[in-house]
Amino acid sequence: MNKLVLAMLVTVGVGYAVWQQPQESAAVVAEIQKPEVGYLAPHFTLTGLDNQVYKVEGKRTKPVILNFWASWCGPCRMEAPDLQKLHEKYKSQVDFYGVNVTNNDSPEAAAAFVQAYKLSFPIPMDVAGTVSNRYLIQAFPTTYLVDKEGVVRKKIIGMIDAATLELELRKLINE
Repeated sequence: MNKLVLAMLVTVGVGYAVWQQPQESAAVVAEIQKPEVGYLAPHFTLTGLDNQVYKVEGKRTKPVILNFWASWCGPCRMEAPDLQKLHEKYKSQVDFYGVNVTNNDSPEAAAAFVQAYKLSFPIPMDVAGTVSNRYLIQAFPTTYLVDKEGVVRKKIIGMIDAATLELELRKLINE
């Protein structure tokens, strides 16, 4: 009987000790670069179709929308006009980056896509696929909403309708 009581006390003591362990704080999680909600967006620098350099690397003056796409992607074609309209409406409050996953596309096809849909937001070119690999892109389009602190607030796999994306944009702006 004494062994049973002792085993129960040890079990309760270990359980209490584990329960009392400090949990990983939000501040610590926000220091880790990971393409998931609540973590710092993985940092990158890419050159755009316009030969300008675009960066995501922590704190910024405006939130950023990262839309990973390819010219051959049907849902990307369907989503492009909505992204352009939202860019025109919110460009003073949010940066839009249409990251072309060029290693699954071609610069010529990407340029033709941008021209066909009259996209005026920056198109960083992920020629080597390193950024799409860091963001674990498995489907097109995939969109990340990143706040001014550089933290991922929303990850959207697949196409999103304009009204829903605009609602998410407003939340991002008001954070």
